[in-house]
Amino acid sequence: MMRDRHSPRLRMPDLALFDFDGTITTRETFPDFMRFAVPPTRLAIGKVLLAPLIAGYRIGAIPGVRVRARIVRFGMRGMAEAHYLELGRRFANEVLPGVIRAEALDRVAWHRRHGDEVVVVSGGFDAYLVHWCAAHGLALACSSLEARDGHLTGDYRGAQCVREEKVRRVRESYDLAAFDHIHAYGDTKEDLEMLRIANRRYYQWREVA
Repeated sequence: MMRDRHSPRLRMPDLALFDFDGTITTRETFPDFMRFAVPPTRLAIGKVLLAPLIAGYRIGAIPGVRVRARIVRFGMRGMAEAHYLELGRRFANEVLPGVIRAEALDRVAWHRRHGDEVVVVSGGFDAYLVHWCAAHGLALACSSLEARDGHLTGDYRGAQCVREEKVRRVRESYDLAAFDHIHAYGDTKEDLEMLRIANRRYYQWREVA
């Protein structure tokens, strides 16, 4: 049946891509999770040993990917995988609710009301993000840690889900040409590649060209 040319065009679902840390949350949760998960003695030693590396990151001399890899290797290597996953579940239930932006939840809800596909694309860990995303009915692409023989090796499993890897993960799961609009929300330079594949871009909650 031919559609009346004057009738409104049916809205197709859009794709909405949300960074998590600093976008959905009020601050970076990587340090929060490390403090939550790493034993206090190891945490104290790590603060001393890794202080030069962290200082280099803060002045922009050392990339975040390298810093996170070193912190994870020192803090998580040898931890039982089952314990790590339980810590992630607890972190999602006990810590994350206190750092979520109300405006982020409102925007996620807006997209869901319109039937859009909403995806959290984050460098954070699946150990806690799977629980948070499941509770809100959202798809997820994120970083994960490698385990061998029931214990963490201290390495990431694959690449950290930042920068170009965010785009690769999105393209791996979605045909971008199938969506009329792609919305992307981010807050740091590690989100810029993801914002570039969108035609509605929001940086630190302001729409940008």
